[in-house]
Amino acid sequence: MIPFLLRRLVQSIPTLLLASILIFFVIQLAPGDFLTPAKLNPNISEEQIAALQRNFGLDRPAWQQYLFWMGNMFQGDFGLSFQYQQPVLDIIWPRILNSLYLALMSLILYYSISIPLGVYGAVRQNSPGDNAVNVVLYFLLGFPSFFLALIVIYFILQIRNATGLDIPIGGMTSNNFEELSPFGQMLDILKHLIIPALVLAISDAAGLTRVIRGQMLEVMRSDYVRTARAKGVSERTAIWKHTFRNAILPIVAGIGGLLPALISGVGFLEVVFAYPGITPMLLTAIGTQDLYLIAGFTVITTVLLIIGNVISDILLAVVDPRVKVS
Repeated sequence: MIPFLLRRLVQSIPTLLLASILIFFVIQLAPGDFLTPAKLNPNISEEQIAALQRNFGLDRPAWQQYLFWMGNMFQGDFGLSFQYQQPVLDIIWPRILNSLYLALMSLILYYSISIPLGVYGAVRQNSPGDNAVNVVLYFLLGFPSFFLALIVIYFILQIRNATGLDIPIGGMTSNNFEELSPFGQMLDILKHLIIPALVLAISDAAGLTRVIRGQMLEVMRSDYVRTARAKGVSERTAIWKHTFRNAILPIVAGIGGLLPALISGVGFLEVVFAYPGITPMLLTAIGTQDLYLIAGFTVITTVLLIIGNVISDILLAVVDPRVKVS
């Protein structure tokens, strides 16, 4: 295991280097910079603009800015945000944690919904229940998650008006959050997470359910599954041990991409539910061309992608004995 991890660590260095070059210089291709609005302001003199350029390092060539940024990044310094005037990591990290809470809850619901429905669809193929699930899933596949969120918010507002129930539809905490006990604060956060997490899980579960159903149907027709049934194994063992375990191999192999998607994939829902995650901050950073904030976040998601792929390889070896990590 340790040689495998060391090998993947060495392989990740050129990947990260190439990704950082692309990220930095693609951002530089955008016209203007963070100081462009200031340059258009007649109340700000050219001397003040020049001083700001020196302070932000924008008076240097792009390659010098990149080398300076990379040198600092190797020391754990992702640069200074132009907009917030604070270290990038101090700004990004709390937002990433917020997005991670939402994404993890969504992931739990995502698999809790997709796996039973996918297995049920394969075992009870073309039954009334399977057909009803298919109709709902095809319906959900056509809905963008943010539009589904708007519909959910509308109905929650109707329920609140009719019943007086305090169902949260925005933010991450209540107004009296600081007055609650630690356990009460945890419940308050969970109460705010459940609706956006459920919307995200339901909209994404439609695709995974179809994949699991298709994979299960393919594996169920395999010779070794028929042989297992002929040898007298129970139907539960034939489905969950011999069929499901082999059917999820392509899904496990794709888990590597889930880790960065956990953080960046909840984007539109964070905006719709006014959730203090990474996406609203990132959209503002793109609008103001906050170079180091955008580049820092993108590098972190690249690192998460590499870590996710390593975890995916390890899980694949755990699920499938034929795959050896070494």
